[in-house]
Amino acid sequence: MSSTKHPMSDRFRGFLPVVIDVETAGFNPRTDALLEVAAVTLTMDEQGYLIPDKSFDAKVAPFEGANLEPEALAFTGIDPFDPEREAMSELDALEMIFKPVRKSIKSHDCKRAVLVGHNAAFDHSFICNAAERADVKRNPFHPFSTFDTATLAGLAFGQTVLARACDAAGIEFDGKQAHSALYDTQKTAELFCTIVNRWKDLGGWEMVLATRD
Repeated sequence: MSSTKHPMSDRFRGFLPVVIDVETAGFNPRTDALLEVAAVTLTMDEQGYLIPDKSFDAKVAPFEGANLEPEALAFTGIDPFDPEREAMSELDALEMIFKPVRKSIKSHDCKRAVLVGHNAAFDHSFICNAAERADVKRNPFHPFSTFDTATLAGLAFGQTVLARACDAAGIEFDGKQAHSALYDTQKTAELFCTIVNRWKDLGGWEMVLATRD
């Protein structure tokens, strides 16, 4: 009898890849403010190709006592206290992201999410520290495993910078929109899907399947 589970549930050991990007006011996830967070969930079509699914993003108000590095703010161009940002608390921002991620995990018959990011350890550390500060009880992401597109792109295209990796992969990249969490997340999602799908086209995934009992 054939399985009725979603094919995604078998592709990444029961993990659902979810692309995350954050914009911050520094490099220290414990002391520096989280300012933007965006997520792109992924799905799989009938042919087994990975494709971006839904996008979510939130502007985040600095937590009480957060450090704001002037160099980081100049780099991103974010004014944390601009009322037009309509920023929300870390708790509300994370729940805005986590709720659809949990729903997607369930609909794809997966066990939990695995964070995909460009230099993923950075994004993962800020997400986990914010979740701890906000006392989020159900963080859907694996506590330490990630998929890093900087590493994958270095292997696949010989490039580790997001813009250059996208160019090598034939993905349009607008430098003027870079350092927006949502834009960078969408481009990282395209890059990750391109690499995974190219591996499939080259026969790599079929070779893996052939070794299974």
